[in-house]
Amino acid sequence: MISDLGTYTAFSGEEIREELLRTTDFETFELNALRGPAAVNKGLALFPRRIDGQYAMLGRLDHENISLLKSNDLYHWDSGTKILSPRWVWEFVQLGNCGCPIEIDEGWLVLIHGVGPVRNYCIGACLLDKADPTKVLGRLSTPLLRPGLVERDGYVPNVIYSCGALLSGRTLILPYGIADSFTTMATVSVDALLAAMT
Repeated sequence: MISDLGTYTAFSGEEIREELLRTTDFETFELNALRGPAAVNKGLALFPRRIDGQYAMLGRLDHENISLLKSNDLYHWDSGTKILSPRWVWEFVQLGNCGCPIEIDEGWLVLIHGVGPVRNYCIGACLLDKADPTKVLGRLSTPLLRPGLVERDGYVPNVIYSCGALLSGRTLILPYGIADSFTTMATVSVDALLAAMT
């Protein structure tokens, strides 16, 4: 029987931890904590298939950079290899992923969020090599989405954030939250997105 998997951040009211959700019918769910020194931060995102026989995830081990994690055990994660660091002003404080990588013909499309001055959260994207996701093939130098006048007000101002996107043909459908107050959606051509990467 095939399982659908997802990672999420659990909160007890005092502490957070990363957990794995597993379901076969979307009616019953198995929830298990992830373990190991690489599983202690928020924002872990599981690749939808194994790479070189290992499970793979993106995570932020040091609160600033995005790393590729690999493991033979779906629930235990020891270490990772840093693959993305802040480069531009809009992501200068820290980077994080916005959901699991999306496999396309050209590689792994990854939506990222960057935190810049005054804790502005913007959404960007990069393309990782399909066989070796430690290789960054392209990356947006300017945000795909950034907070505007509407996003300046809310529970957490100046923040737009996504937990993942959907692919419909060559169109990326991107739901995202605004100021932790409401959600909306954007679409973008994958071809246009890749063409804008440096």
